[in-house]
Amino acid sequence: MPRLSRVLAFSIAALATTSAAFADPPAARPVTKPKQIVIISFDSARDISQWKRSRALAQRTGAHFTYFLSCVFLLSPQTRTEYTAPGKTSGKSNIGFAASKQEVADRLEQIGLAAAEGHDIGSHGCGHFDGKNWSKADWLSEFSSFQHILENAYAINGIAHEPAGWRSFARKAVVGFRAPYLSANRALYAALPAAGFLFDASGVSRGPARPPTRNGITRFSLPQIPEGPKSKPVIAMDYNLFVRHSGGFARPSKAEEFIERTYDAFRAAFDKQYAGKRIPLELGFHFTLMNNGAYWTALERFAGEVCVKADVECISFRDYVSRHIEKQAAVGG
Repeated sequence: MPRLSRVLAFSIAALATTSAAFADPPAARPVTKPKQIVIISFDSARDISQWKRSRALAQRTGAHFTYFLSCVFLLSPQTRTEYTAPGKTSGKSNIGFAASKQEVADRLEQIGLAAAEGHDIGSHGCGHFDGKNWSKADWLSEFSSFQHILENAYAINGIAHEPAGWRSFARKAVVGFRAPYLSANRALYAALPAAGFLFDASGVSRGPARPPTRNGITRFSLPQIPEGPKSKPVIAMDYNLFVRHSGGFARPSKAEEFIERTYDAFRAAFDKQYAGKRIPLELGFHFTLMNNGAYWTALERFAGEVCVKADVECISFRDYVSRHIEKQAAVGG
């Protein structure tokens, strides 16, 4: 074949190959989304029945929760003077103390069981005082009181059969904090790393937000989510819903309405992230059964639907932070 003919034949073959490539491109790889994370937490963690109820919910759904414990509930009326809040005399608390030595023992048992089941025990301080004007030294004093009382709770209250490893657990396991009333200040964020914490959950954001890490502290925020007929934003926490729905006064006759409104708000906030960017969704609760338990009923329905999904994880704050520390270590390594 003459040289020109060979070149022409090659060009035609190449053109045919190129045309085929344009006409039938390779199939695009499916985009794999990360799992949707939901972080559910409880403040104060007082009532024994609610400890049991929340742990049962976790067992049904595979969820892991964060319990922000108030340490005054590890002191009986007889041992209340073990706690002194910043600027107060000993034995003062905004939320009282445990009713009895037996109640303390029962609560300690629940804490141990929850920890053994993989749940996260965090600090809510002790006496539920507003620390907005506290200094770094004040915060460190409160953290020290929490640490001392948790670590020595069995001995302080004269409760026999302290579990092996309890004190080591108390020293090492608590790595997160949420301020009472979500009332934080600059002094708090100076004190947290000095006290050995890894995360704080005292923030509020306009919507679900990825938590930044500053000065070694990962800062989580409860989001404001649309709620009710007018879709007005409300902090995704049972107490804030209680105030929205009934002005902070019990209206048990409307509990069913409040259940539906709460569930609808949670589910809409979840669905938006699940179909979108999959930013972690945080929801906060107390052990108090406001409006005849409407908010817990909505929580159980919500968690029962979403936490069991294959591409959803209901995990604790500690779990979230641990994963990100591991990722950073892997990248650094």
